[in-house]
Amino acid sequence: MKIKEINKIKNVNKKYDIQVAENHNFFANNILVHNCNMYNDHFHARSLDSNNHPSRNYVKGIWGSIKSDIPQDWRICGENLYARHSLGYDNLESYFMCFSIWNADNMCLDIDQTLEWCKLLGIVHVPILYRGVFDLDFIKNFKVDTSVQEGFVIRLAREFHYDDFSKSVVKWVRKGHVAPNSGHWQSKEIIPNKLKI
Repeated sequence: MKIKEINKIKNVNKKYDIQVAENHNFFANNILVHNCNMYNDHFHARSLDSNNHPSRNYVKGIWGSIKSDIPQDWRICGENLYARHSLGYDNLESYFMCFSIWNADNMCLDIDQTLEWCKLLGIVHVPILYRGVFDLDFIKNFKVDTSVQEGFVIRLAREFHYDDFSKSVVKWVRKGHVAPNSGHWQSKEIIPNKLKI
C-alpha cells in the first residue's frame, strides 16, 4: 500500500500525520492501526482533525498518565484497540499497543530501543511474531489464521528516518479485510474488545 499523503503538522517541527489509502488504516504486526499518536503535549487519533469518539477515552487516559514522560518532540504511534472494528479480540494485553516510537529527529527508534521505552513508559508493544534475518521463503510460508488475525507488518529492526519509511516497512493484510458496504465502525454501537484476564 502506498502512502496517500504526508501532511506536516502546523506549528510543530518534524512531526507528520501518516495516512495510507482511502481508509487511513495501517497494519502493524497483527494489529489494525489507525495511527493513534501520543506526544508530550497532545494526543490525536489517526489524523489531527479526527473527531472525538468515546472509544478513544481509555487510550486518552493512558496518554494522560505518561505524557510528562514522553521526551519533547517525540511521538509514540500505536493502536487504540478498545472498540471492535472488523475482528474482535478477546485476549489483549492492553487497549493501547505501541508499534513505533519516533524521536525529535524523526527517526524511528530501533526495535530494542522501542521495547525499552515501552517498558519504561509501562505500555505494551504489539506482538512480535518473528525476529531474525529476512527469509523470503519463511515469509511466503508464514501461516496466518485470518479469522483471528488481520495481517502482519515487517519492519527493519534498525532505526530509520521517516523519509525511508516506504523502504523500511512492509505489510500484508488478509483479502477482503475491509468490507466496502459494512459501514464504518464509528457509526455503530461500541463493542469493547476483551483484555487478558
